[in-house]
Amino acid sequence: MADITVIGSNMIDLTTYIDRMPVEGETIEAPRFEMGFGGKGANQAMAAARLGSDVNFITMVGHDEFGKNQLENYQNSGIRTDGIGVGTQNSGVAPIFVDPTSDNRILIIKGANKELTPEVLDHKVDQIKGSKLIVLQQEIALETNYHAIELGEKYGVPVLLNPAPANEHLNIDYVSRTAFFTPNETELATLTGMPTDTLDGIKAAAHKLIDMGVGNLIITLGSKGALWVDKDHEQIVPGMKVKAVDTTGAGDSFIGSFAHYYTEGEDVATALQHANQYAAMTVTRRGTQKSYPTAEELPAMLAEYGK
Repeated sequence: MADITVIGSNMIDLTTYIDRMPVEGETIEAPRFEMGFGGKGANQAMAAARLGSDVNFITMVGHDEFGKNQLENYQNSGIRTDGIGVGTQNSGVAPIFVDPTSDNRILIIKGANKELTPEVLDHKVDQIKGSKLIVLQQEIALETNYHAIELGEKYGVPVLLNPAPANEHLNIDYVSRTAFFTPNETELATLTGMPTDTLDGIKAAAHKLIDMGVGNLIITLGSKGALWVDKDHEQIVPGMKVKAVDTTGAGDSFIGSFAHYYTEGEDVATALQHANQYAAMTVTRRGTQKSYPTAEELPAMLAEYGK
């Protein structure tokens, strides 16, 4: 059985590197375009697999050439593909715009990801119930995630829910049934209705969720690292300072690598520290999945930035 079961989305990333965004009615030239594999579920599965985890990915690809390319990509990367179905719609795509400061703006068109329904999971129970961790995001239907949480409870498999992109309709009762809940500041604000533009505000919003029953709350803070809060303590796990060239997919690399380190037996704080380091390395390269280092590449990269 796979160590990690990722249930979620796949996308084809259509990345345009821009000098600036055009204003309404304006056409401008952009210096560079790249096409690559993405989607939050796929990205998180890929990060864990690159580090050596045995990963099962449950998703729905499109019935087009993009879908065929996705399957080939997962097979070549060592991700189990027996949980992947082919939908009736085209593949999901994500137009991404990256500015000179490495900040990005992203649109998503879900496509075949809409066909990843709760009923699909009922046919994948044998793959789910033997895992050490289920990893979820929110580029698929909330109802599918809710059913995954129910299956995790039924078979004793802990669940990590990454609430990206933010959805104000997320049911806190299901959130409280997960082992790990991992929003960023924006997603935390959406869910709590509280300001998160300061560290004190983030902590106050975090404790609101803890009071509502959330067990382990991990708030990702970008280059500043992560804040881990549970009912007994709060802890900042510092980030790693690097020169970023493209932050696309960095949050997903953090989640996927945390899942790897945690299921390998590390405690939460150590797994967070290593996930911060891994995510930092990914932003020093362009692209999404192709920026994710393998376990063999990582030590040299970290050594170079440690000089």
